[in-house]
Amino acid sequence: MDAKRVVDLVYWRDVKTTGVVFGASLLLLLSLMACSIVSVVSYVGLALLSVTISFRIYKGILQAIQKSDEGHPFRQYLEEEVALSEEVVHKYSDLVLAKLNRSVAEVRRLFLVEDLVDSLKFAALMWILTYVGALFNGLTLLILGLIAVFSCPIVYEKHQAQIDHYLALVNNQVKDIVGKIQAKVPGMKRKTE
Repeated sequence: MDAKRVVDLVYWRDVKTTGVVFGASLLLLLSLMACSIVSVVSYVGLALLSVTISFRIYKGILQAIQKSDEGHPFRQYLEEEVALSEEVVHKYSDLVLAKLNRSVAEVRRLFLVEDLVDSLKFAALMWILTYVGALFNGLTLLILGLIAVFSCPIVYEKHQAQIDHYLALVNNQVKDIVGKIQAKVPGMKRKTE
């Protein structure tokens, strides 16, 4: 899936496709809140099987009544190649490995306090996340994240001028406060880059 298709999906360019993806994803996550993953996978599998078996039987009866020889209704899908090529697997595994190595290096840098300011920011983030973790479980955060991914871009696109104005005001205030803190606390001045 290329980036343009993802952007089109998130910005609701094709409302039908986005609605199906968003609805199915949200339904899956809400189902996981109520049932175990084994139950959800089993129910989804049973629903798909009941649809395909019913369709196969319906087509078989229709062929018998019309005395036609159309064959298996899913023949074109059964004849398609579904195996992953080695090139695709290597490409994506190399990408995942590169991202993993960068993440490990960044975590090492933060925990071993290469830069005091960055490590303190990371500590503040971890402290905030302890409160978030006490309020929400992982699935709730995934549901909120899914809703945000499908709603924030379109809201930003429609109200970009107002949002940019207020974000600039907040950003200036944060820079002022960080500058004052860095000026008063010894050892917290950023290195000039």
